[in-house]
Amino acid sequence: MNTDKYTTIDGIKCYAPELAGENSDFPPDIFEFLAKVEEKNFWFLSRNRIIQYLFGKYVGNTNADVLEIGCGTGFVLTGLKKQFPTYRLMGSEIHFEGIKLAKKRLPEAEFVQLDATDMPFHQEFDAIGAFDVLEHITEDVLAMKEIYRALKPNRFFFISVPQYQWMWSTTDDLAYHKRRYNRAGLHDKLHQTGFSTIYTSSFVFSLFPLMYLSRLTKRKSRDIEQSNFDTKRAELNELMLPPLLNMIFYYLMRFDELLITPGFDLPFGGSLMVVAKK
Repeated sequence: MNTDKYTTIDGIKCYAPELAGENSDFPPDIFEFLAKVEEKNFWFLSRNRIIQYLFGKYVGNTNADVLEIGCGTGFVLTGLKKQFPTYRLMGSEIHFEGIKLAKKRLPEAEFVQLDATDMPFHQEFDAIGAFDVLEHITEDVLAMKEIYRALKPNRFFFISVPQYQWMWSTTDDLAYHKRRYNRAGLHDKLHQTGFSTIYTSSFVFSLFPLMYLSRLTKRKSRDIEQSNFDTKRAELNELMLPPLLNMIFYYLMRFDELLITPGFDLPFGGSLMVVAKK
């Protein structure tokens, strides 16, 4: 892709404007919903702290150039900016709706609209993150190749993805997931594209038994019409927990964090956290 070939919409460089409104990778109407729950929901808060721990361990508090693929509403980038104010941050999103919310949340960052499988960057970033994004991309290996090309030599790719295909539920259908991952499969795809994996741990370890029981009530249903997302939104209400239950889960997830930060590799969980190096 030529970096000079873009369309500007409301001051944002759009490299794939034809995909900015609707595509098969993510429902655009979910962004406002996410913006309402991220700042209070136990899972988003815990994931952010672990992401910040990993960035501190591998990148440090330096003048790093950092790109987040699929930045959504900017929740992760906002956390990174607070923890590491010297980072130069860029957020990319395929949907323009997400960028508008992210820009409001973090006006000092740069945002671009693009397709992760066709990016305009070459050896520009010290770190790239894709947090619960790869499972939305049909050609995930192609996206990894583009990320590899966009990284400077010896720099880092940070990843979180949902784990275990057998944990598939209607929530995965409604979120437009293409797959869930296991360790061997994700490592293999990263190694195919030239990365070495230097850190891997499961995440949502403490709550995994409860998560599994919840999934038993949401059997696979790939026949759900994606166009009926609004009528099925109740399936995502697991993110909008009663305050007391959310607080209990918040402290249970703290146990995950206490194990991960000293370097323990949690053996199972609802998600995988991986750091790969170019």
